[in-house]
Amino acid sequence: MPNLAHKLETISLADYLSHEMDATERSEYANGLVYAMAGASELHNTITGDLYAHINLHLPTSCRVWQSDMKVVGKTADDTTFAYYPDIMAACGENTDHPYYRTNPLLIVEVLSNSTQRIDLLEKYKHYTQIPSLIEYVVVSQDTPFLKIFRRRTNWQAEDFYAEDHFTLESVGLTLQVQQIYRRVRKEVGLDMPAPH
Repeated sequence: MPNLAHKLETISLADYLSHEMDATERSEYANGLVYAMAGASELHNTITGDLYAHINLHLPTSCRVWQSDMKVVGKTADDTTFAYYPDIMAACGENTDHPYYRTNPLLIVEVLSNSTQRIDLLEKYKHYTQIPSLIEYVVVSQDTPFLKIFRRRTNWQAEDFYAEDHFTLESVGLTLQVQQIYRRVRKEVGLDMPAPH
């Protein structure tokens, strides 16, 4: 019987970052391994775009927010290095590290899809919550009006918010109703249901 096991080739974070600057397709990095990124659906991009717009209009001029194309780079307590492209990331102050990534975000948001939900809630949760500057990690459902906020001040315990609820992003001082970020996709996420006959 043939041996189907194969050795995964690993690369350094520095080599990944160097290659990624010229790559035509984006990839993410965790502990020496590189993972190709799949494209996002129209629904995913619309929800991300609306939340990004609210944050962007609210932020002071000393802060910036990015949608999907700015990397966050970090290292965990057990020396795992990582580089991801959050769906939304906000940071304040000067970027003293590198023009293509940040190490000091205040806020990270991931919009969950079937293909990313496990990694967003497990691996990325574990890694993001070890970034010293991070105040909040938010995960947003793309299928139903629902989000979870994990905050440093509550030791990263989950807080759940549904369609009619208001939530506050303490990291950027913004309060919204959950359904505001689904305003362009109300039908797809079940907010505009036909009246029963």
